[in-house]
Amino acid sequence: MKLFALAVAAHPDDIELSCSGTIIKLTDKGLPVGILDLTRGELGTRGNEKIRKKEAKEATKLMGVSIRENLALPDGKIQVTMENKIEIIKIIRKFQPEIIFSPYWIERHPDHENTSRLVREAWYLSGLEKFKTKFNGKIQEPYRPKKIFFYVQYFYQQFIPNLIIDISEVFERKIKVIECYKSQFFNPNVNLKEKETLLSTPDFKEYLIARARFFGEMIGRKYGEPFLTLSPIGLNGIDEVVLPIRS
Repeated sequence: MKLFALAVAAHPDDIELSCSGTIIKLTDKGLPVGILDLTRGELGTRGNEKIRKKEAKEATKLMGVSIRENLALPDGKIQVTMENKIEIIKIIRKFQPEIIFSPYWIERHPDHENTSRLVREAWYLSGLEKFKTKFNGKIQEPYRPKKIFFYVQYFYQQFIPNLIIDISEVFERKIKVIECYKSQFFNPNVNLKEKETLLSTPDFKEYLIARARFFGEMIGRKYGEPFLTLSPIGLNGIDEVVLPIRS
């Protein structure tokens, strides 16, 4: 199956937190989107691998995502190795997405930073004719997606976007997608006798809302999701530019 977009993340719930509003807008238009999680999130303080898998399945359905795969790399130990790059290249060549979503390269979690580097290097190598990979015993054709869009996770103070997507119409749906991860985030209806984390506090949800409002305000909208791409974005005409609305 050919995808329009492939979103790559270190852990299940990274995509939901970072760019699920944009993904929902794409799938609402009938565009096929896939997610590639590099680990199963087994080092998470709360919940476990089995619970996380079930939560990811529910979130995947709500986002309308066509495909979700997991490389099952060890959580907390993602390394920038040729072996890991090859696994990502195989996925890129398998689904041939037009664009890739990747974590930004400056982050709180080392897995996120290493995922960013892996994706960027795999993106380039996947387009080389002489860089050979096999899938199901067959040599894959070279393929390089048109663009990588880097999304922000936690350190957005160091993140300067050059693209912000208006997600105002789907923001409540994004919140419902995030709430699928009941083991990870604050939920007054779930009594988990586990240590509280940054994500499980009531304030974290307020932070997510404030962040979306912050980036939305930058484009004159209520809620926004920011991205950074390293190459210019082409438009058919200046009329495609969404101008800010100011009172």
